[in-house]
Amino acid sequence: MMETTVSIANKRNSLRDLLGGDLVLTEADDIVRYCTDWHGDVTSGAVAVIRPRSTADVQAAIKTCRTLGLSIVPQGGNTGLVLGGTPDEPESQVVLSLERMNRIRKIDSDDFSAVVEAGCILAELKDATADKGMFFPLALGAQGTCRIGGNVSTNAGGINVLRYGMTRELVLGLEVVLPDGNIFDGLSTLRKDNRGIDLKQLFIGAEGTLGIITAVSLKLTPTPDNVATALLALNSLSDAITLYRRARKDCCDLMSAFEFLPPLAFTLAKEAIPDLPIPLSADYPAYVLLEISGSGLVDIDDLMQRFLEGVMESGLVVDGTIASSHSQARNLWLIREGMNEGQAKRGAHMRTDISIPLPQLASFVADAEAAVREALPDCTSVSYGHVGDGNVHLNVLPPSDATPEERHDRIYRAKSVVSTVVDTYHGSISAEHGIGRLKRKDFEDRLSSTKRRLLVAIKRAIDPDLLFNPHCQINLDAAMDEPD
Repeated sequence: MMETTVSIANKRNSLRDLLGGDLVLTEADDIVRYCTDWHGDVTSGAVAVIRPRSTADVQAAIKTCRTLGLSIVPQGGNTGLVLGGTPDEPESQVVLSLERMNRIRKIDSDDFSAVVEAGCILAELKDATADKGMFFPLALGAQGTCRIGGNVSTNAGGINVLRYGMTRELVLGLEVVLPDGNIFDGLSTLRKDNRGIDLKQLFIGAEGTLGIITAVSLKLTPTPDNVATALLALNSLSDAITLYRRARKDCCDLMSAFEFLPPLAFTLAKEAIPDLPIPLSADYPAYVLLEISGSGLVDIDDLMQRFLEGVMESGLVVDGTIASSHSQARNLWLIREGMNEGQAKRGAHMRTDISIPLPQLASFVADAEAAVREALPDCTSVSYGHVGDGNVHLNVLPPSDATPEERHDRIYRAKSVVSTVVDTYHGSISAEHGIGRLKRKDFEDRLSSTKRRLLVAIKRAIDPDLLFNPHCQINLDAAMDEPD
């Protein structure tokens, strides 16, 4: 143990000597927040935290870590939900935080594009583009903390996917530092560039396993300055799917969000935000939060009114309210956000991020919740998500009086129960959160030999020494030893 302690101390000293004290944190009190996951469920450690200010600093950090035999766990805003940015070998890993590389290099209103550094906070980018009369559509609950490099590395989703797509669809170009220290310079803002394989796609969703994203060029849109938001009550989740199909037809590409919520959402939101106004009763089986938006000559309010008149006359929607102001619309969205906070206040619970073919979404929720009730009758299921892209968050809350050990047991059992139903429906265990370390085994258990071989081949070609984010996504320690 003493030899290990001395070795770590020597490496810390070397990092400070070679990179400068301004870039390196080594004290436990300074690095703990970088080694604790977003929910506070896991706290690990690291040899150090490196905080570069420039792409050249990132290159120097990579060279130094390679020399010292240290692997690198890249980190943005540390808001990930699958431990992708949480080190798991404190004696041999450093965290490389991009938080200081937060500059907005350019916003071009004529080109509908922006170039930003990886550490730029999402909300700050959205505000800056809004000041220029533009709109960046990625929208997440953590947007006040998460950073663009992490959004790209995890291919973040959010509430606007059904209209604007995942982060992948919003990226025009990347600047990436590779494990050998070279820079992949692909910060073009061209929309059409068909010169062979689109290499930037290798790094989007790779969770920092292939390169460290240092800057991103992004696609912007005109500001949707006319937004209509409605909270609607329905008789079933099946009716919500029917409503989505009708909204998709009648509102076309102007529909920007379509979220389904259970009645328990109101209770959970009030537990998190006691003074939050709830405009509908919780007496209905299902609810939908619908948003349509546009700009220019489109009359969004009239479109929402005419659409709702039709679906209420048909009996598809049985109750509802339309926000008459920005603050009322914000309160409706706070129900969706507060529901997540309310679950967290009830303690550790199972969180899922599932994707199911849209026509089967309602039957999946029914089957999965029934399976949970049968296996864990004292637990509570909470299902909600983004109907338009088939993304369901089916969470399971243990009883309030459960001990930590009992909670762990129920979470473990619930995950197995729900995953079995997901497999039956040929769904995905990760719709938008990524794999990280938390879902690695579940991911590997479902990998075909062909897909695994391709993933290992890419890693071997770009990062043969496992310098970047080892143990994230797949167990490459074992895979790299396998014969070609």
